[in-house]
Amino acid sequence: MSLNSIINIANSGLMTAQAQIRVSSDNVANVNTPGYVRKVADQVSMNTGGVGSGVEIGRVRLATDRFLQAASLQADADAARQGVRYELYDRIQSLFGDPGGDSGFFSRIDGLFSAFAASAEDAGSTPLRSDALQRAQSLFDESARIAGQIQSVREDADSRIKTAVEQGNMLLSQIEALNVEIARATINGGDATGTLGAQTQLIDQLSSLMDINVAQRPQGGVSIRTGTGVMLAGAGHATLEYTRAGSVNGETAFADVFVTEPGGQKRSLTDNLISGEIKGLLELRDVEAPAAAERLGELMARVADELNRAHNQNSSVPAPTTLAGRNMGQGFEAAVAGFQGTTTIAVTNAAGAIQTRAEVVFSGGTMTVNGVAADPATFLATLNAQLGGQATASFTDGRLSITATGSNGVAIADDPADPARKNDKGFSHWFGLNDMIASGRPATYDTGLTPASPHGFGAGETITFRLGAEGGGRMRDIGFAVPAGGSMADLVTALNNPATGLGRYGTFSLDAQGALSFAGSGSPPATLSVLDDTTVQAQSGVSMTELFGLGGGVRASRADDFSIRTDIRSNPGRLALAQLNLGAAPGSSALSSGDGRGARLLADAATTTVSFDGTSSSAGASMSLSRYASDLSGDIGARASAAKTRADAAGALSQEARARQSAYEGVNLDEELVLLTTYQQAFNASARLIQAASEMYDTLLGMT
Repeated sequence: MSLNSIINIANSGLMTAQAQIRVSSDNVANVNTPGYVRKVADQVSMNTGGVGSGVEIGRVRLATDRFLQAASLQADADAARQGVRYELYDRIQSLFGDPGGDSGFFSRIDGLFSAFAASAEDAGSTPLRSDALQRAQSLFDESARIAGQIQSVREDADSRIKTAVEQGNMLLSQIEALNVEIARATINGGDATGTLGAQTQLIDQLSSLMDINVAQRPQGGVSIRTGTGVMLAGAGHATLEYTRAGSVNGETAFADVFVTEPGGQKRSLTDNLISGEIKGLLELRDVEAPAAAERLGELMARVADELNRAHNQNSSVPAPTTLAGRNMGQGFEAAVAGFQGTTTIAVTNAAGAIQTRAEVVFSGGTMTVNGVAADPATFLATLNAQLGGQATASFTDGRLSITATGSNGVAIADDPADPARKNDKGFSHWFGLNDMIASGRPATYDTGLTPASPHGFGAGETITFRLGAEGGGRMRDIGFAVPAGGSMADLVTALNNPATGLGRYGTFSLDAQGALSFAGSGSPPATLSVLDDTTVQAQSGVSMTELFGLGGGVRASRADDFSIRTDIRSNPGRLALAQLNLGAAPGSSALSSGDGRGARLLADAATTTVSFDGTSSSAGASMSLSRYASDLSGDIGARASAAKTRADAAGALSQEARARQSAYEGVNLDEELVLLTTYQQAFNASARLIQAASEMYDTLLGMT
């Protein structure tokens, strides 16, 4: 071996040792830099003609492990998903207050019925009446506040989705730009470790927004896909797109998050996410928060309905001049059909004495008024004739009203032995003639309509449905036009048509109480919501969505629409706490101001068994109002606790995955000290070899 070869070999060792020392020095300098991945210089031997000719640095790379990196990215995405779900659901739980405290929402329900129980002991007490009314209004005001705050949480989630989408676009753009730099450095044999480190940190940030899979490209850099395979970066970068809703309420239909892949294909990102912050925000906004609002709406609708049930069995003293019913969402003939039993409509004077009465008997599809036969089409005319001009009944815009003449009043009482009933509601309750709690639209959806009943909507009017997946993602939007046939049977058949309706995704059915429901097909079944509804029922002016409570949105929004009837709120004396005595002697009072039996009925409404409709998060059940409120309280608490447990577990898993990755990829000072010592010794050995070769040159030159 020539002296020149020896010197070249020693020089390569010298240069390689210097490069190794420089790499180790960089590692030591960044020992406390968050997210820093240590560098590794791969040392390889050089050969010339099959003979060793020294060493060199093949490449400087980051000490990454793709399996540990993949585990960390997945754990980070799940931690972000579960963390944001817990953060926002905990806000929803806090809205209801302490379930065991005196000021919490659920304690107000108990306080309301206790106040009515107190009124039963002294029915004539104005302060007790006022207290009961104040508690009732406070309960409904609080439910409206909570419902509004739940929508605020959804709005916050929606805003954060928009921010996350913008951040995702920025990260994808930067990652792709670094891909270009890394590929250029790789081709030119340069050191791309600094750029790789910066790209790794960007990828970590992206993984908190969505679940991603990262693969190394042969030319350098990375390609990134979602967990379901949507291309995000690698050959250009994808563009995310989201348009925020202008305002958020229970019936808001949100737009999808879209992604346009580098190749130009646009698709829904909402359906292609498994975890990450965006996924968690979507689940909270579209599933968990609406479910809480829907159950709150169901509770408050039943509280209002049971209070109205009791109030409609009573009368104020003196009786009100006018009994004005609620909007039935149907024509009078359909509304009055289907009753069984007996009710009495009485006109009383200022002293409470009955001036005239009309006994209405419903039996087997027939009806009589004071023994005079009638049918749904002639009922109002027959009733007015039997009232003898003392009062007049009319039906306008979906509402039945009965108005007494002069200073007289109107009171209604069902027969104790054979009360008039339709869908388990008395005559006055069914029409809402003496409701205590008012609502601007239908709050319960047992319409009483039969397959033969006219639905009342105009042919060609449209409604747009959205079929959703279990996690809230959109499956498909379907437009539906009201058919030419005017019966409920025609409407249900058209809705179930696979070609022009929703028959491919589920089944609509009309039950014995006239409730129209949708059961999604598939596993898990599709969910139904309404995007747009232009239908208007001719008799009442309500839409199909409002009449039947189609989708969870309209059901959830009920909680913010209840209030004490205006005249009762302004005058507690209008509160109906007495019961009409149909057996009172002629000329004597049939109403007593000291009668507190009606207040007892209002107090007992808390323990009456009620049929609750199923919601998106709970099955239908029969239980008392107090029991349902307790179940709702427990359910919200349990869901918040479960969300916290999931968030803690996901966070711990993320920390463990990061710790293992850091143990492999991070800087170990002891290890780097050993390497520095080794490379210094290698440097010294190479230097001594050069010195020895130089001395040999000098000796050989001195011999000539």
